[in-house]
Amino acid sequence: MTRPTRVLPVLLLAPLLLTACGSEKAGADPASGASAGTSAGAAAAAGQGELDARAQALGVAPELVYVTEASGFTLAQQSVGVLGDDGFSATWVSRATGAHLRLSVDRGSITAATCPEQPVGDMSGERTACERDGDAWYRTGAGRHEYAVPEKGHVVRVSSEADAVPRDALREAALAAHRPDAAEATALLPSAEPAPGAPVERGDLPPVGDGAPDNNVGVGG
Repeated sequence: MTRPTRVLPVLLLAPLLLTACGSEKAGADPASGASAGTSAGAAAAAGQGELDARAQALGVAPELVYVTEASGFTLAQQSVGVLGDDGFSATWVSRATGAHLRLSVDRGSITAATCPEQPVGDMSGERTACERDGDAWYRTGAGRHEYAVPEKGHVVRVSSEADAVPRDALREAALAAHRPDAAEATALLPSAEPAPGAPVERGDLPPVGDGAPDNNVGVGG
């Protein structure tokens, strides 16, 4: 008896080949695997979303993230963090002297009337002297000095110990403070992803107690 030819595998394979042939997007570069039709605007939006997530992971409002430049100073990466409710703070360190420049951004305002009431740095209760310098305020108190630059809805401050950084260098750093571009923000803000080995929150554990399994059994169990 002649056996029937088994054509089923071939019939099943044909749709797969057709699907694979149609899966490559138009405009894709076979060598790179990237689509040539991807717009620069879409890439920029995706990058901004990631940077916003990094800021929010620190508890910082993305619009309060600033960066500055100061000759001879390098960012201390571990200093980047939240200030107050959702403000931003970071410190730059002099490679030559070890002096610190602290950049801080927080919500609020500063005027001739309120300037003396706001302490320089974190030293509350200390007397503050204020001097107008263009659009900024030069402030001294508690052994520190700073430049405070009012912005819309927030204030950008750059401060240091009074005898560690000259006033002109402080002013230069304050006036150089700006919202970071994508490359600056990437270098400034730590990744929002959990560190390797960090505990992962589970949703199957009870909200109270030590999280151990419930081994209680009923009668006869």
